[in-house]
Amino acid sequence: MYKNQVRSPGLVIVLSIVTCGIYAWYWIYKMSEELQNATGKSSVSPGTEILLCIVTCGIYAIYWYYKYGKLIAEAQEQAGLRVEDNSVLYLLLAIFGLGIVNMALMQSAANKIWEQDLI
Repeated sequence: MYKNQVRSPGLVIVLSIVTCGIYAWYWIYKMSEELQNATGKSSVSPGTEILLCIVTCGIYAIYWYYKYGKLIAEAQEQAGLRVEDNSVLYLLLAIFGLGIVNMALMQSAANKIWEQDLI
């Protein structure tokens, strides 16, 4: 069975800053892949998500935060956790250029799901 990786939200931010955003693209790919595996959604394609983010010069990334906020809520429900649908918050933060804050919030929420799967 595929195990999702628990990452430090602070380290996600630091690596994104130090690598001038390159780690952020890797993180989006990995988060897409891990949520695809957690939810069983075959319609989610990490490669396509990255391609759309790049081709649209990051505009699709704003929608990505909303879309994956919904998937995190779905994964929380499947893991038996309290569902916190923060997709609108993620969307608003992305619109105002705070995607890096989204990364930390989403990683923290995902970590709770991944830790639940380990128990």
